[in-house]
Amino acid sequence: MHKLYFLCIIALVKLLELIPSCTSRLSTPPPLPVLPIPTASQLKWQQREIIMFFHFGMNTFTDSERGTGQENPNLFNPTRLDTRQWVKTAAEAGVSLVILTAKHHDGFCLWPSDYTNHSVVSSPWKNGHGDVVADLVNAAQDHGGIDVGLYLSPWDRHDRRYGKNNEYNEFYLAQLEELLRRYGIIQEIWFDGAKGEDAPNMTYYFEEWFGMVKEMQSSINIFSDAGPDVRWVGNEQGFAGNTSWSTINRTLLSIGNPDIVGYLNSGDPLGTDWVPPECDVSIRPGWFWHANERPKDLAQLLEIYYNSVGRNCVLLFNVPPNSTGLISETDIQRLTEFKKAVDTTFSTDLAEKTSVSASSQRGGENGGFGPENVLDDDNLWTYWAPDETWGRHWIELKAISGGMRFNVVRIQEPIGMGQRIVRHEVYADGKLIVVGTTVGYKRLYRLGEVVEADVVKVRILESRGLPLVSSIGLHFDPFGLSNGTSVQKGVV
Repeated sequence: MHKLYFLCIIALVKLLELIPSCTSRLSTPPPLPVLPIPTASQLKWQQREIIMFFHFGMNTFTDSERGTGQENPNLFNPTRLDTRQWVKTAAEAGVSLVILTAKHHDGFCLWPSDYTNHSVVSSPWKNGHGDVVADLVNAAQDHGGIDVGLYLSPWDRHDRRYGKNNEYNEFYLAQLEELLRRYGIIQEIWFDGAKGEDAPNMTYYFEEWFGMVKEMQSSINIFSDAGPDVRWVGNEQGFAGNTSWSTINRTLLSIGNPDIVGYLNSGDPLGTDWVPPECDVSIRPGWFWHANERPKDLAQLLEIYYNSVGRNCVLLFNVPPNSTGLISETDIQRLTEFKKAVDTTFSTDLAEKTSVSASSQRGGENGGFGPENVLDDDNLWTYWAPDETWGRHWIELKAISGGMRFNVVRIQEPIGMGQRIVRHEVYADGKLIVVGTTVGYKRLYRLGEVVEADVVKVRILESRGLPLVSSIGLHFDPFGLSNGTSVQKGVV
């Protein structure tokens, strides 16, 4: 009897050894976010990477960039206007958000406003019954996958109320409300502080405008020099700073202030507000269409891409429709070349055929934060996180078979957890090839020469809190090498 009891106890112990303990099934929690962090709307905006501007209006018909406000509405008469073509062009370029100049500085409105007759209602186009804003919104909805944003110029050179603070601010706010109530969901609203030296003294009530915008459409992103959701990058060349923080202090910003462009360009590692930069640049020399202008060449567009999207920004490409109301074929052709070049470079990732290791990982081998996460398709919510107790952090990719031949290095952070990396380096077979500062949503290094290596290591030298890396890629760009040495320095 005692022998049988003893055998039962042994069998029970062996059985329990086969059952995993409760603690082994518990997941390691993620690290705390480093504030500030983006909103859901800001995350969606960042993932677009490239968006499109349509500068179209009275200037299109007067061959000018800045109208006087005295233009005759009879000049506005696009004979073949087709916003479906605009949307199709954007979609084929990989764009998911288009922004229209609903009103530029000349004050001519592309929709039938109830507050002025200086609009399409006074033009011969569609016998005064046209509405470009509605046409674009409807075209985007019919196509699917394309969202709409609007620009409403604060500076109005036509309206007699301009220069009278209360009267004009009421007028402007009424037009803003008109657009946001009449045309459905607007994803981005664009404000600037542009104003000529000869303009009457005028104070814009930006805070009141912003408050009303958020009240009417809470998920909208507001763009301006001072955010609050998206900030100007500080120039119109499409270049962000080598150091590019999504964080900044809004208390130091003011719209139309030329003294802050450097601060806008780089951001602030100690910034208390998440206001990521948007790089606006035109595909042509001018913002509006001019018959004697041609689009920038492919090399210029790629340089802009690497210095905007590749520096933690969203690229706002202006593609101006011509005076017939269509996007010119030369512009469409250039956009096609551009998208093909980007797709060719980034459709193949040599990092996918590597084994990956790291200095340490949070939660140990089964903690869920291993270096293998940098090779999956999720660039936001899966990531490598090192152990907090380790002082030196690195992640290494080793070719499984044969070497790797590349000239572009891509690094991404899971920005939903905050922007963290302050300084980093990249080595190829032990040779230093990149000296960099910030990473953010996406950092692209277009190297000065083609690199052939078996092992690539990314070292994090300094970070705000625990460094996190969501993706690392190695790509080959066959469309020309940037000038420089084999060491790409991402330092201002």
